[in-house]
Amino acid sequence: MKNPFDIFLRPRYTGDGMSSTDLDNGIVTIPQLESEESMPINKAKIRRPIVLNGVKVWVSGDSEQEYAENLLKLAGHRETMTSGQKHRFRDYANDWFETFSKPNVSEVTALTYERQLDLHIYPVLGDLFIEDITVADVQRVFNRMGDDVKRETKNKTKMVLSQIFKMAYEDRLISRNPIQSSSLKIKGQASDVTRPYTVEQMRYLASHLNDIRDPKARAWLALSISLPLRPEEVLGLRWEDLDEKNRVLHIRNTVTHPTRNEPYFHAYTKTASSKRDLHLPEEILAYLPERGAPKEFITGGTEPVSYTKLRGMRKWITKDIGFDETITPRRFRTTVATDISAMTHDLKLVQKMLGHSTPQMTLKYYDKGRSEAVDASEAIRQCYNFAAN
Repeated sequence: MKNPFDIFLRPRYTGDGMSSTDLDNGIVTIPQLESEESMPINKAKIRRPIVLNGVKVWVSGDSEQEYAENLLKLAGHRETMTSGQKHRFRDYANDWFETFSKPNVSEVTALTYERQLDLHIYPVLGDLFIEDITVADVQRVFNRMGDDVKRETKNKTKMVLSQIFKMAYEDRLISRNPIQSSSLKIKGQASDVTRPYTVEQMRYLASHLNDIRDPKARAWLALSISLPLRPEEVLGLRWEDLDEKNRVLHIRNTVTHPTRNEPYFHAYTKTASSKRDLHLPEEILAYLPERGAPKEFITGGTEPVSYTKLRGMRKWITKDIGFDETITPRRFRTTVATDISAMTHDLKLVQKMLGHSTPQMTLKYYDKGRSEAVDASEAIRQCYNFAAN
């Protein structure tokens, strides 16, 4: 079968069972064998496969720089290579995912994108040609999800579609991005609001830390209720991150759970602004276990805590202290941020402690406030000099 890239490649035989071509002094090799295992090894130092419009292409280079340049050159010829062809959405989207998305996002984000493709996008658009997809086709993706699906989930699906159609627009396969149409309607249920624990509940937890028998579970709860950390940041803390003398925690790492029993350590935080140093209340040091090796985890030892182990720790805590509600890790971050705000009235401080890039995010998601009735009457009296008759 004729290779679709033959329209611009100038093949020459290399004597190793592969045909290749000069591409402005770079080499792009295209396998001619059915079995990948039977392919001979390319002599270049770097040789990696990518998929362009359903066709696997091997890009080579003697250095990372040369490989990157060859990859860019190949991408620059994409329009020429695909002239006159239509592209099945599933193949094109998989190309985007494997080449541009998966290698450049966290494992958890990649799994989220892949889930949106498999569950919501491919069943509707998978077998259509991307050049023929209309706004109505995209609308059917969201209609199929139903009104009972959370708006947050639909927004994730929209984000994936937006990136794919943006690439198709840049490749000049489509003349407009259907996801940007004003006709598109995306409805869905509002996400559940994270409800903070009451002050009384937090005081109860703080006063019963010594009743928790497992030292790692005790450390996990002590850290969770003393600073507005993300759950994955608590699990990512290692002993080298704790400056005990100055009572400073260096937030630099995270631990996520792509699968329940395989915790994944990341030597980075969620965003650049999430990298921060926080002072730890002195009292909390007493609830931490004996200091381990620098690379050991404060709450897990030599290995980070798995999802299943964390769920067990939460059950042990509830049983040991007789807490009256389910212990939910993400509620602690919201609770601590809300109460810091209430005590300090300093939005910028709360923003920095949370690791947010903007105060708007802090206000929208984490500063819940403790009173539903807004009372500024005293401020108004003082401002306008109201006096009783």
